[in-house]
Amino acid sequence: METNNVLDALAALAHGVRLTVFRLLVQAGPEGLPAGRIAELMEMPASSLSFHLKELHRADLVTSRQEGRSIIYMARFETMTALLGYLTENCCGGVPCMPASVCPPVTGAGS
Repeated sequence: METNNVLDALAALAHGVRLTVFRLLVQAGPEGLPAGRIAELMEMPASSLSFHLKELHRADLVTSRQEGRSIIYMARFETMTALLGYLTENCCGGVPCMPASVCPPVTGAGS
């Protein structure tokens, strides 16, 4: 994943509403959720939700499909996996980490 894409994704997720929407879509799985249902769950007007969905889409964190009169939004698990991979790329000196306890704690100089 390119650094600019990582920055876009992190910037999009650095807002409470967008992070919550993304988590809802991750929990919904590959079938996603209609925009109206997301607005209901978030208790927010569709116009406000639309702004946040556009930001998540611009960062390639969500995708959408038309289904009848509804737009269904889905998390892009490929992007999420790439982002997590980028963030953990150097964890444990390149050795795959199983539980978090495998990585030794980072200590300051002189420890």
